[in-house]
Order: sequence, then structure tokens, then C-alpha cells
Amino acid sequence: MQHKLKKGPLLDENGNLSEAGFAFSMVKDYDRKAIKARKSRIKEWDYYYIGNNSRGVAFTIDDNSLYGLGSVSILDFEKPGYITKSNMKFFTNGKVNFPSNSSEGDITWNDGNFYLHFVNKDKKRVIDVNIIKYHKDMPFEAHFELEEIMDDSMVIATPFNKKAHFYYNEKKNCMKAKGYYIFNDERIEFSDKDTRAILDWGRGVWTYKNTWYWSGLSGISDGKEVGFNLGYGFGDTSKASENMLFYDKEAYKLEDVEFKIPQDEKGNYLYMEPWKVQSKDLSINLEFKPIIDRHDDTNFIILKSLQHQVFGVFNGTIKVKDLEVKIDNIVSFAERVTNYW
Repeated sequence: MQHKLKKGPLLDENGNLSEAGFAFSMVKDYDRKAIKARKSRIKEWDYYYIGNNSRGVAFTIDDNSLYGLGSVSILDFEKPGYITKSNMKFFTNGKVNFPSNSSEGDITWNDGNFYLHFVNKDKKRVIDVNIIKYHKDMPFEAHFELEEIMDDSMVIATPFNKKAHFYYNEKKNCMKAKGYYIFNDERIEFSDKDTRAILDWGRGVWTYKNTWYWSGLSGISDGKEVGFNLGYGFGDTSKASENMLFYDKEAYKLEDVEFKIPQDEKGNYLYMEPWKVQSKDLSINLEFKPIIDRHDDTNFIILKSLQHQVFGVFNGTIKVKDLEVKIDNIVSFAERVTNYW
């Protein structure tokens, strides 16, 4: 079942979702003050992935109440490798001051050494980063400009099986991106002819342990803008999945999906072996060949994040209505993450 959300407040007077389901825009109004669960359970973040088939960057600012994080990753798909560096502060408890919607409001993370600034206005976004000591005491600088070219996005309101716990999420795909980063005396340029960006905008109250599967893609295939958001693994998704196709500036709702990650005889995941990403009826039928496993764990005993964000090449097809959309040799990511938070 795919239930489409109506306009109105996200939460009722008890702090539960007023309605669960999906939408093509942010029709529900998020208000942190309306949350009734313990404030230490609130999670808020903005995550950007920007990339083409040669290079990628990822920028994160989040506030998980007990701790907050600013994080920067650079990825090289031609000479496979990555660097991720993060800056953490404890007991942020909403002090990062995230905006209540994705269409306006700026965010800053600054501790002196580690500076990230996300500017958002009129379908244009600017990301500036300056880190004095990023890796091996070398500095890092970045400037990117993003432009929304699609009106539709993936929006979902997902309840958990616990009172006043929920997740409100928007994924913006197919944003044009241009800019650069400077590191190790090298300036890497990104052109909006072949570089696209994804925004993962999340607000909610989460239960302690969750595992999720997520894949996002934005690129060009057969001369058309194409993208998808595919995922599952947490919460009560009986009202809607988060699966959506973006093609030629239109969005199409998709049903189920499964990430088929190879495993060895002991059940250990073989993340660097080829995956299949498929629906039961094979309307989603993708092959994923990994290039890099961005395996970055955070472990504070009680608080843990066990991450495998794998970057690689997607090929295959997605069929919806009377369309058969080809995904042709586009580099992006698929991930499996378990959080204790």
C-alpha cells in the first residue's frame, strides 16, 4: 500500500505522526517543539553527496542530541580510495539549530579547525568548507553550488513501533552541481555538465537500534536526467515505501526493493562483491559493481554507528507505468548501516 500524505502538521497532540505515508514534496510541517519523546532521542541531519563517474564528495552536519557531527569525505573512483574526517561534539541537544524545512535556512558547523556552511535559498544551495588540518595536517577547502532542476522529491513519514517515535525524511535528487575542492596541493574541479547532487534531509525520534539499506543515484542516461531513491529496513513502512524513480524531471512511486549483498558461508557480508538491487517482480532490476567500501565506524560502546557506504557502478533497468528507464554505467552508492544511538 502506498498512502499519499496530505498537507498539515506532522505530529498530533501526543507527538505521534498525524499521518504515515509518502509525498512528492514536504507537505507536512515539522516542529521540534511538538515532539513529546525524550529530547535525547531526537536526530536531525543534512547530508549532501556530490559526484560524477570520476570523483565524489560527501558533506554531513548532524545533531543526534547526545552528540553532533560535522563530516567530510572525498572519494576517488579512478584510483580507488577515500578519506573521511569528522569532528564531534557531545550533548549538542538541538544547539546546531537545524531549519524545520528543506526549502530555506542555513546551517553552520564550526569548531575553529572544522568549518562547514550550508546556504539554502530559492532552489540554489551553496556549500563552503574550510578545515585547517584535514588529513596528515594538510588543509582542505571546498566550494560547491547546487541547483534544483526538479520540482518533485521523495518525502516519507515513517512511524516506529514505539509511542512518539517517527522519521520524517526528504531526498532531493538530480541537483546540478559545480565547484571544487583543494587538498594536497591539488584542485579538483566539478562541472555541472556531468556532476549531480543528492540531499538527504532527516528529522525524527529514533529507537535505539536500527539497520537500514539505502541507495541514491543521480546522473544522465540516454541524454535524460535520471535518478532514484531506494531503501528499507527500519520503522513501520506498511503505509508507504521510500522507493522512487526520477526521470526527465518527473517522479514515479515504486514498490518494494531488496539489496542482495553476497555473503560467505558464515553469513558475513562481502561488500566488495557484485550486488543485485531488485524488486520481487523485477521492475527494479539493477546490478551494482563496487569500487570503494567507505567503511567508517563510530564506537563509543553504548553509541555505535557501523557503516558500509559502498560506491560503485550501476547498470540495469527500472520499469514503471509505461516507462522502461535504463541505468547505464552510473557511479553512485548503496549502503548498509547499523546504528546504536
